[in-house]
Amino acid sequence: MKTGLYWFTDDLRLQDNISLNATLYACDEVLFVYVLDERLLKPTNYNHAQLGTCKLQFIKESLLDLSEQLQQLGYELLVLRGKPNDVVKEIVHTLSIDVIGCHNSTGFYERKGLQKLTEQLPKIRFISQNNNLLFGHKQIDSNALTGSFSKFRKKTAHTVVYEPVDSVLSDTLPMPVNSKTVELRSWEFRAGHSEHGVASNFRGGELEALNAIESYFSGEAASRYKETRNELDGYDNSTKFSPYLALGNISPRQIVESLKCYEHKHGANDSTYWIFFELLWREFFHHKAMIKGSKLFAFSGETHKRPLTTYYPQRFLSWCNGETPFALVNALMRELNATGYMSNRGRQIVASCLVNEFQVDWRYGAAYFQQQLIDHDVASNWGNWQYIAGVGDDPRGGRHFNIDKQTQFYDPRGEFTRKWLSNEPVVSSEVDMVDWPQEG
Repeated sequence: MKTGLYWFTDDLRLQDNISLNATLYACDEVLFVYVLDERLLKPTNYNHAQLGTCKLQFIKESLLDLSEQLQQLGYELLVLRGKPNDVVKEIVHTLSIDVIGCHNSTGFYERKGLQKLTEQLPKIRFISQNNNLLFGHKQIDSNALTGSFSKFRKKTAHTVVYEPVDSVLSDTLPMPVNSKTVELRSWEFRAGHSEHGVASNFRGGELEALNAIESYFSGEAASRYKETRNELDGYDNSTKFSPYLALGNISPRQIVESLKCYEHKHGANDSTYWIFFELLWREFFHHKAMIKGSKLFAFSGETHKRPLTTYYPQRFLSWCNGETPFALVNALMRELNATGYMSNRGRQIVASCLVNEFQVDWRYGAAYFQQQLIDHDVASNWGNWQYIAGVGDDPRGGRHFNIDKQTQFYDPRGEFTRKWLSNEPVVSSEVDMVDWPQEG
């Protein structure tokens, strides 16, 4: 009789979950657990939390969805608080666990933590792999990851994206484990509506994610994606799949499967390819992050060249609050602070502003995004910030966006700016220690 524990992390779904399937096959009874690491809520990451309010709400909604799905199958989702490794070890010893299944994250510290846990529990069988990628490690030529994204894209052009795995959720499932003897701190995840002021356009959960995919591909937006993807506003101008990918409510394989069905029905064009192209970017950042390890967070990245930036508190605070001399930047940052979301083009504009106009250390911007974004994933966020700062994988050595030109091109009539600034004048008379800005 094998007793299994499936530890959910950033794979909050039941479908196309390879580690979950393998764990269910390997045990006769099973317990499902999620652990909130409360250390992530403290401002220890360049004075910012690693898990902010918007994403925390999204996690709650995802857990509620997952819990209800498991209840329909006769299981309980045990949601606990504490240091994840300590909590899992306590459950293992209390319930005599034989098998632990979990997602093997892209994140350096998450991977390091899982490795430490396997060393501390040498008698336990671990079933773990990354559930949230298009390609397995064996599918990627190591040479494809030694250069830029263009090289990666060309090397993976003919790599097969496997279909989503069949679910093993059936009448032959393992028996549920009685968790009543587990005396650990629980986390109340069922509470409340959003606490961040403006209602989010996103609600977490696997069923919400599947509905989002179905809704997007039921219309014609995918056939116009390349033309609309850089718009600053408008729900259907981009896919909006990123929050669901970040929490593992869906897998990229599921998106590709739906994309292929759409192309079969409506025909393929540059726009439908560009959706896949964007998934390849995400894939590139994730595989590169696993190679970079802690260098993903290093000031000089892999370039060994320290950027000519530092930390100016007043400049950074003005940027965070949307109180800079640049109206478009202010509008974008206020959108982020109110909703937990910002368009991809907007993220590039404000990141370039912080690094190039204000000469602020890029890591503070990346940490602020990590705290604020509902769709934060460590590889894409920190990888993109390295790109802008010129310490990542960009052969051009960084990106500098002209804010006036970006405003003329993407908000020529000022509609987006007025939406978030409420027609207020943008004037800054504050001066910091290095006399920036000298005038509004």
